Amino acid sequence: MEQELADLAAKVAALEEGGGWTTTINLEVFYWWCTALMFIIHAGFLGYEMGASRKKNVLASGIKNILAFAFMIPTFFFFGWWIYLAFPSGLIPDFEAGAGGIPWSDAMGPNLGDNATGIFWAAFALFAATTASIFSGAVIERIKLSGFIILAILLGSVVWILAASWAWHGGGWLLTEFGWHDFGAAGCVHMVAGFFALGVLINLGPRLGKYRPDGTPVDIVPHNVPMAVFGLMILIVGFFGFLGGCIIYIGTDQWVSIFGNPTTLSAVAFNTLMCFAGGIIGAWIITRDPFWMMSGALAGIFAAASGLDVYWPPLAFLLGIGGGVIAPLSFRFLEKLGIDDAVGAVSVHGVAGLFGVLAFGILGAGYPNGDYPDTNFLGQLIGAVTMIATGFIPGYVGSLILKSVGLLRIPAAVELKGMDPVKVPLLAYPEGMDSNGIGITAPAE
Repeated sequence: MEQELADLAAKVAALEEGGGWTTTINLEVFYWWCTALMFIIHAGFLGYEMGASRKKNVLASGIKNILAFAFMIPTFFFFGWWIYLAFPSGLIPDFEAGAGGIPWSDAMGPNLGDNATGIFWAAFALFAATTASIFSGAVIERIKLSGFIILAILLGSVVWILAASWAWHGGGWLLTEFGWHDFGAAGCVHMVAGFFALGVLINLGPRLGKYRPDGTPVDIVPHNVPMAVFGLMILIVGFFGFLGGCIIYIGTDQWVSIFGNPTTLSAVAFNTLMCFAGGIIGAWIITRDPFWMMSGALAGIFAAASGLDVYWPPLAFLLGIGGGVIAPLSFRFLEKLGIDDAVGAVSVHGVAGLFGVLAFGILGAGYPNGDYPDTNFLGQLIGAVTMIATGFIPGYVGSLILKSVGLLRIPAAVELKGMDPVKVPLLAYPEGMDSNGIGITAPAE
């Protein structure tokens, strides 16, 4: 990636010398608005998770999501961006390459000669926050806020950006050695976050009341399904900014993917809408459930994400259907294994992302990655295994350590009463009304 930024800065300098300042501004504005749209992802996650919570945990779920975002930005500034620049070759840092990502670098501030670093940093910081929000939904209603924040920082400002350095960086070993191709980050964002969540859920355990004594799972009904479904739709709006940030815009020449192959926003528009629609249809066929229909829309996007830059739109539609079918089936399978994923994040992001990565290894085999090895199934498989391990191992080990020191799960008494009455100095539904508009008696002082 630093090579792309260097090339970009050189082009900007040439444009300025030749009177092309308007093009430079357009470049900055493009990523500026991609980043702004990505904020909408987090508005969607907020509504989605608060709606999926029970009434007694609504505000606690919202606070958790808001704080994850707030902690992600500074930590990504202080060390996340450095990790991206310094680790493309593996687990040994390249300190020279990472120098531009240290907080006191000239590039990490208002340098009037640098029209690229800040907007790319902002986009990647929002990608990081997305991973934390993916994880956030899976663990609602029973995780301690302190433990959650620690895990969110670990995921967003360390784990995902390490995976991105290997998978998205112009010198990343998965690309340069194996021809990895994953335009829409089904691997380094969605798989990593989904399997990180799985590692945490194993140690966190299910919500009280989720399983009967015989092990049969019980559906814990969200307190506000319309809010959750609307949040999912808003989240998808934000993904147009997310996917726009996955393309390299250089002002005058042909746009390229982060892997160097030529593409256009037109291709991404065709395919995103087609797989989005396919995901809804696939989940509708399996469940008839509006919550899963909109979750299926997300799964459909992730199922086609690796090849959104090159797929023929009807193929993206079929992959979207596949994602919409796979996600709810995977959710029920994991539920039977004792994994209480409150919103299906592991299935929607992790499993559908895995499906998409491997699908491109078959359907996109032989596609050229610029100056790097052509796409191939083995490369996609190696990348997929890497993404699973990079997410799952830190999630499992990190949560196990927190569990051992009592920082992972809230006490059972708090869980039964609800986190809002115990932890939040505000009523979600004031004026004596519950979430259904039914009058209730205020608690005694």
